[in-house]
Amino acid sequence: METGNTTGPIGPLTTLGRKSWTAYVGLSLLAILLLFVAVPAAWLAHFGAGLAVLVVSLVGLGYRFAVIRSTHLYYDDAGVWLASGVLPWARGVVGVKWRDLDEAVFMQGLWSWMFKSYTIRIGHRFTKSSEIVLSHMARGHDVVMTINRVHADKARTGDLG
Repeated sequence: METGNTTGPIGPLTTLGRKSWTAYVGLSLLAILLLFVAVPAAWLAHFGAGLAVLVVSLVGLGYRFAVIRSTHLYYDDAGVWLASGVLPWARGVVGVKWRDLDEAVFMQGLWSWMFKSYTIRIGHRFTKSSEIVLSHMARGHDVVMTINRVHADKARTGDLG
């Protein structure tokens, strides 16, 4: 992904979106499975095993919740950026500069339309490996329209960077 030679955002940041509540559904189902099936089964086998499974489950679920919550999509004068991560070695920002942006699209289906939670793809003109793909983005269709509108405005004024 492209980060350029900047040490931080260029100009004011505009938040585009965060994860929708639907991103937490799978995590909630996993929590129910772990806390109401795995922990009691381990507890019946041995007190220590039950306690270990409980602690590992709570730490793992808390970490996955924090990672989902940390996802933040925004844009500035340089491009569209995705910041995510909780732990210092996993935290980072990736993005696509305005001059290299191909297009932003969202995938539409019945569930995404019903819950306004879309998978979006922010394409890079030159490489597929540098594109941003995010699932369960709240109001992803609005996010895509905003990105494409700002990109078109910048292209029209010649301010792609």
